[in-house]
Amino acid sequence: MEAISKKETSAAPTNGADKLLSGLEEEKLQFKKIQSCFAEQFDKAFPDKLAPKTVVIIPSLTMDQEILSKIQGITHYEERLLCFLLLLRMPRTHVVYVTSMPIDPVIIDYYLHLLPGITGHHAQKRLHLLSCYDSSGRSLTEKILERPRLIERIKHSIPDDHVAHMACFNVTEKERKLSVKLGIPIYGCDPDLFNLGNKSEGRKIFKACGLNVPAGFEDLSTEKEIINALVELKKQNPSLRRAVVKLNDGFSGDGNAIFSYDGVKEKDDLNHKINSYFYARLKTVATDLDLKEFLAKFARMGGIVEEFVEGEIKTSPSVQCRVNPKGKCVIISTHDQELGGESGQVFLGAYFPANPEYAIELGKMGLKVAEALCDKGVLGRFAVDFISVKNKDLRLILFQ
Repeated sequence: MEAISKKETSAAPTNGADKLLSGLEEEKLQFKKIQSCFAEQFDKAFPDKLAPKTVVIIPSLTMDQEILSKIQGITHYEERLLCFLLLLRMPRTHVVYVTSMPIDPVIIDYYLHLLPGITGHHAQKRLHLLSCYDSSGRSLTEKILERPRLIERIKHSIPDDHVAHMACFNVTEKERKLSVKLGIPIYGCDPDLFNLGNKSEGRKIFKACGLNVPAGFEDLSTEKEIINALVELKKQNPSLRRAVVKLNDGFSGDGNAIFSYDGVKEKDDLNHKINSYFYARLKTVATDLDLKEFLAKFARMGGIVEEFVEGEIKTSPSVQCRVNPKGKCVIISTHDQELGGESGQVFLGAYFPANPEYAIELGKMGLKVAEALCDKGVLGRFAVDFISVKNKDLRLILFQ
């Protein structure tokens, strides 16, 4: 089996039986054929620093665009994958980086000056920056799929003798469609496994791995289920001050809402009291997303309710993991997230690496999660976020 090259700009031809499949089924079949070549490409090209290869970077946040629009500076999130420009340190590697709007040349120059042993001029010749010139709120991948000429430009940016693959921020049906159109695999998870990354499935995986999770409930969708969960949490822990309601596919804390139990006493009729307080006490983290919109999204995508983890010394560490095409799980790095906003739930930045007090333990727990996901067929890079609370000499790591 040959690794995929630029010349294979479409998936293998289908037979007569395949033609009877629906468009979506045929797309899935073509995608699986393309992905099936990736393990061999990984074996041959990845270990060889001099191998001719191209990485196509699609930093699209293909998520709920209304939620994403509430995040300040969201247009710059496409620049988060600029770290991939460091691949240009390999002298025969090309990088194609596609964005909604052009990136300031000063930022590109900064990254190229980080390359060891490679001049900026040499790296620049192997870097292909393409743009949709479209600052609208839709995801980058949607914009690319609407532009056949841009897709052709991406193809022509891959030299004929190169193997190639896509690297994405996240992988959905849209990225799968783009993979099929380009005829190159994705170093990422099959979209059919997309739900494994949501909040409900995350809680289940943590439990299966024997890791601590806050008290809570998953797979909720209705307002009544949210209220029942809030009631049960207060029954289980009468001293509980707050609970957090999270959309399954929320991002950067702006898919959360905080419920305050202030004024709710243990002796109260909890069902009646929490029902009467519900609309007044449930506050969305995103300041310009009203509660009605939030609950409508919760009904569509589902979510969880869990206790708000309190603590005088509290941090939010994260571990970055990778499952490679050969099924090997690797811990890439750790960091401590800087959270802010009125609720303390909004991602502001990060410190690298994570606090040495718990960084090793963090890596071990991340590896457990990575192995559990690998068993389910997951491929690619992902991060697992935690809450760390220190009470006196005790530090607990909890799922967030």
